Amino acid sequence: MNKIPPTAIFSIQNFRQFEALSLEIFRDQAENCEVYRQFVKNLGIKTVNVNTLNAIPFLPVEFFKTHDIIRRTGRAEEIFKSSGTTGMSQSRHLVLDVGMYVQSFRKAFEIFYGDITKYAVMALLPSYLERDGSSLIYMVDDLMRSANKESGYFLYDHENLREKLQGLKRTKIPAILIGVTYALLDFAESHSMEFPELIVMETGGMKGKRREMVRDELHETLCAGFGVPVIHSEYGMTELLSQAYSKGGGIFHCPPWMKVMIRDTNDPLEILGADRTGGINVIDLANLNSCSFIATQDLGKTLPNGTFEVLGRFDNSDIRGCNLLVQ
Repeated sequence: MNKIPPTAIFSIQNFRQFEALSLEIFRDQAENCEVYRQFVKNLGIKTVNVNTLNAIPFLPVEFFKTHDIIRRTGRAEEIFKSSGTTGMSQSRHLVLDVGMYVQSFRKAFEIFYGDITKYAVMALLPSYLERDGSSLIYMVDDLMRSANKESGYFLYDHENLREKLQGLKRTKIPAILIGVTYALLDFAESHSMEFPELIVMETGGMKGKRREMVRDELHETLCAGFGVPVIHSEYGMTELLSQAYSKGGGIFHCPPWMKVMIRDTNDPLEILGADRTGGINVIDLANLNSCSFIATQDLGKTLPNGTFEVLGRFDNSDIRGCNLLVQ
């Protein structure tokens, strides 16, 4: 087990602490995660020469499809698997300590939305419920157990969901509806309502069910269907144990133990500055026992204040997760 205590990760207060802990975790994983060790070695990078975040090499997310990314002495307590249509290979995230994931998503939710016990959590996640090993379902299950008793999954039962939402509106119970994009669109088109206090949170992805839409068109359609001023979004993936959240406009904020950086699409070892589009790299320190430095297949850009936007996906990558077309 890693000698770095989880409390050090979830008590980060500033960039200096984040950078120091990131470099400590990098050196540990470059020694104790065999796949990452080989990756760093094959790049010809000496760990003693890595002294800034920009110098840390990011493991391509595709490795989670072909290798077991875990500490050499570890044994998985939980295995999360990615979604994917027939014929696509799935990513597998071997989680040595699922308690790290629980701490991460509970604390992040509290940072961005406050006390979960005050909310009713409603979920439209058919593609996730219909398979095993979804990290999103694991998170939503846990949040629901602490949330208002009106919480629940609705799969394809749109009429029952509509009645529940109308009841929550009448009783003024704060409510979050989290859903995969195509399911939210299906509901909004057949059961439109005016519920401006409702938090509608899309997790991204049409899963091959509907045509892809640019973010502005998608959010405009959902805002009209639910009668809400903005659409919230969650940015996460099987290979991560942390999530970033957007409270509108597609601008995502990371919790203190997570950071997004943008790499040059032609030179993956070069990190770009703010307002430049490139591949999204994620530092997720909650990935303490696998790899905290992931080069995703998403395209995006960071803003000067440290937030980020997701603009699409690389053309040759599998269609899963957040895959809105580049605007």
